[in-house]
Amino acid sequence: MVSLFFLTALMSMGYGSVFTLLADIRDEFSFTSGQVGIIAAAGLATGVASQSLLARYSDRGYAIIMMRMGLAFATAGMLWMVFATQFWEWTAARLILGLGSGMVGPAVRRIVITRDPQNLGINLGRQTSFDVAGFILGPVVAAGLSTLFGLRAPFLFLCITYAIVIPLVARIAPDHDTTASDTPHRVRELLRLPAVQSTIMAAVAFYLTIGMFEALWAILLSDLDAPTWLIGVTLSLFTMPMLVFAPKGGALAQRKGPINIVTLSVAVAAFSTFIYGVSPLWVIIIFSGIHAVADAYTMPANQVAMAIASPPEQIAAGQGLLGAIGLAVAAVSALAGAAIYDAYGRTAIFTGTAIAMMICVLIARQRWRAQPALADIVD
Repeated sequence: MVSLFFLTALMSMGYGSVFTLLADIRDEFSFTSGQVGIIAAAGLATGVASQSLLARYSDRGYAIIMMRMGLAFATAGMLWMVFATQFWEWTAARLILGLGSGMVGPAVRRIVITRDPQNLGINLGRQTSFDVAGFILGPVVAAGLSTLFGLRAPFLFLCITYAIVIPLVARIAPDHDTTASDTPHRVRELLRLPAVQSTIMAAVAFYLTIGMFEALWAILLSDLDAPTWLIGVTLSLFTMPMLVFAPKGGALAQRKGPINIVTLSVAVAAFSTFIYGVSPLWVIIIFSGIHAVADAYTMPANQVAMAIASPPEQIAAGQGLLGAIGLAVAAVSALAGAAIYDAYGRTAIFTGTAIAMMICVLIARQRWRAQPALADIVD
């Protein structure tokens, strides 16, 4: 299980590394900011597509193959970045890397869930911790290697690392997944289930604030005259509670009911979001810490909810759907949030986001109750 967690961290390192070096790529190859934005968005687009369309094959007994293929694509994407010079090459390489990452994630989560279903909550929480740790470590590795050996060095390092891991996948994956099915199942079958609809609405509530936070946090603090070092510190510290509290959040979600945990944690996050729109700088900093702890409970609770809501033969499809919707909502939220902030100010965007989050949670609770077998987990 720990090996699977490390695999999750490695894939997150790749994303974090590329994200960190986008500015250097722009300067080195004289790209425009718009072109760099397209490079970044390309990986998100293929991540959404692969998670929503390809995750189902992990449910058909091909989880090991999907992980190997995903790693192979990620290796190819990194290798291309070692030699890329043109805008289209960087975009294509990022597309391939996003495709690979999107194939690996749902396959790993299916194995984590089916290998030890009695402890799926704490295991999904631990995987979340490794996921975040990889994303935090990625920029550090990328910055260090690029400073010492040049811009291409981080991509070469990750390319070699991914290539080494590919043949090791079969050793860490279990061979007793009795719930895998050769029968094709469509994603729309999942979408008909009330509990899946509930989980999706809970995910929308969570990722609304994630997308808005990524787009506006640095701008908000800068407009409130925060120094650059403080902005950097808050961005770094925001992810830290996930390392500690995510396993606790996952275990609590399995024990008390995931929608119960999501309701409480999203309510805390929504109130914090509202505070960002009306309070002075020091209050915002305090509530950002509270918000970070709440998110550490929400993220694994969402994954637990989807694991419970999905039929055994569609576990990976459910996790892929959850991840794809999260990426899509975060992207839309970031774009819309920036536009609303510019047009109407911080009170409008943060208050509106907080209200939307609570509406989504209320709908999530109602839809969870609508599935009789799970209704007693709500109250």
